[in-house]
Amino acid sequence: MSNPSSAAKRGKAGPSIPRGHSLGEFRTHAEASDLVNRLVQGDLAANKISIVGHDLVLVERVRSRLGYGRVAGSGALTGFWLGVIFALIIGAGVQVGADDTITYAPQEFMAVVLMAAGGGMLFSILRFVASKNRRGFLSSQMPVASRYEVIVPEQDAVQARKVLDLASSSE
Repeated sequence: MSNPSSAAKRGKAGPSIPRGHSLGEFRTHAEASDLVNRLVQGDLAANKISIVGHDLVLVERVRSRLGYGRVAGSGALTGFWLGVIFALIIGAGVQVGADDTITYAPQEFMAVVLMAAGGGMLFSILRFVASKNRRGFLSSQMPVASRYEVIVPEQDAVQARKVLDLASSSE
């Protein structure tokens, strides 16, 4: 078990919220990134700039309905690729005769690939049936902040303001 105070003594404290001078607040991350780009182009050290998101919420966007067809197709595709890899590893369809002649039977290779695709399809459908009551849709999740703040250390605030003033006067 580690002691939190010993970790801090070694300088390996966990992540913390940056403190310093706020150069502005923005509604979108893209707006905050634009300001950071101007600061970096003005030769302010990039490792001294932070973008802090406030009021984080988890947004889940529903992408599509999840049905048997989609599940079967996805499972078959996964099984197909696993079958191709397995067939290549074991050398399915390649036969070496007693007189060192090599023959190739593509139907054996395809049999391994199709059996793997069928197995992948079956496995995916069974897994979907077992969890059908939980989710009937595909979605993606991402954290989003309601506002973003660009922060630099207090000792670099004057230089950052100069860079921003030069950038705004040249526009």
